[in-house]
Amino acid sequence: MKKSNGKSETEVAGLDLEHELPPADGDESPSGVAGGASSEEASGLGELQKLKAERDSLLDRLARAQAEFENARRRASKEQQDFRDYAAADAVKPLLPVIDSFERALQAKSEPADFRSGVELIYKQLQDALAKLGVRAIPAKGEIFDPHVHEAIEMVETSDVPDHEVLDELQRGYKFKDRLLRPAMVKVAKNP
Repeated sequence: MKKSNGKSETEVAGLDLEHELPPADGDESPSGVAGGASSEEASGLGELQKLKAERDSLLDRLARAQAEFENARRRASKEQQDFRDYAAADAVKPLLPVIDSFERALQAKSEPADFRSGVELIYKQLQDALAKLGVRAIPAKGEIFDPHVHEAIEMVETSDVPDHEVLDELQRGYKFKDRLLRPAMVKVAKNP
């Protein structure tokens, strides 16, 4: 016999099809009693409502977590930008007394020898401020040429010093901690 809605044709013929509710998935009432089916449907509808409420709750939690994550990402991005913008402030602050000393030196009316000694003191003050920041000069004159920290501007033929020794420093080079800021520009000896 042909099946229709989980029931045989003979069972379907005796039922009022307009008022019959479809059976729950996999849960057919064995006796076909309408009272048992409605209590199962009521419990199924209650369960469905619980699942919908739980789903809505989980979707709400997910939306809140996504919003919280986005806010945290924006805050972190702003903090990084602020750090980049104001990181130089710690580097500039130790240089301010050097500028003050230069201003006082330029305003003073003094002998050239006194002026020179004042500028030498300011130069030492500037070197100390840079050393506190981690900036140090690269030794060059009398050293063997190192292409990692020296930039050869000129090769001078001479037999007075060993080959590839730095003869003269044209511009001092500097390192910031272990990173090269600027190579030293040097003249290098070349034996004939």
